[in-house]
Amino acid sequence: MTTRKSDMTFTLDRRQVLAAAAAGSVASATAVHAKTSAAGPRKTNNVVLVHGAFADGSSWSEVAARLLAKGYNVSAVQNPLTSLADDVAATKRVLSRQQGAVVLVGHSWGGAVISEAGAVANVSALVYVSALAPDAGEAVMDLQSHGPASPGMQGAKPDNGLLWFDPAAYRDALAADLPVRRTRVLAAVQQPIAPSCFGEKLSAAAWHDKPSWYLLSENDKALSPELQRWMAARIKAKIKAVPSSHLSLISRAEDVVELIDQAANA
Repeated sequence: MTTRKSDMTFTLDRRQVLAAAAAGSVASATAVHAKTSAAGPRKTNNVVLVHGAFADGSSWSEVAARLLAKGYNVSAVQNPLTSLADDVAATKRVLSRQQGAVVLVGHSWGGAVISEAGAVANVSALVYVSALAPDAGEAVMDLQSHGPASPGMQGAKPDNGLLWFDPAAYRDALAADLPVRRTRVLAAVQQPIAPSCFGEKLSAAAWHDKPSWYLLSENDKALSPELQRWMAARIKAKIKAVPSSHLSLISRAEDVVELIDQAANA
């Protein structure tokens, strides 16, 4: 019997923060942690991160390093990207391992996943990062009528029944505000997604009952800012707009952490 990647979680240890420290990302977060600690304990200390298509759990490294430095318990789901149901199941497995309330965070396609998986009882808040937010009975492809076409998605190419993102187009379409070296690594570790995922309808939409936050990426070529703003308004999210590419979870990691802090203390 083959063991799938979906049967594993990507749980980050504090020792891994040292790698991020080499890039200078942790020092400032540690100073903020000292300030936060002085104000008293936060209401929610668990954060579960859900990645999008053409990525894996490592895409959260910059966010996870900062959260760990601030004392959060952090876990990143490894989505199989084989179906919405499979990704929701993978996320629920990670959620079931948490002790106490959880802030559930999704990037891009991960927004659809957290919209359904977030209906479980221990999720206290949702944070959407340049993310899709369908309603119950709605598929991701149904959202496209609410915003213009996203030119960057032309880089998604079918191969052996899955969609892969053309490495030559990866930076311009998804990560124009990131260094070339970083985007090459992201393209190298990308996970393909089954095209059928985009047509699967959600059975629930947790944002009807859970408070939501939305980081809107204004220079996004893969998910139009107009559609993001429409979705964020529909789910009544607290919105923070930033001048970033689609991979705002990397280029604007500090802003993502700021929203997670707000959700954890709401």
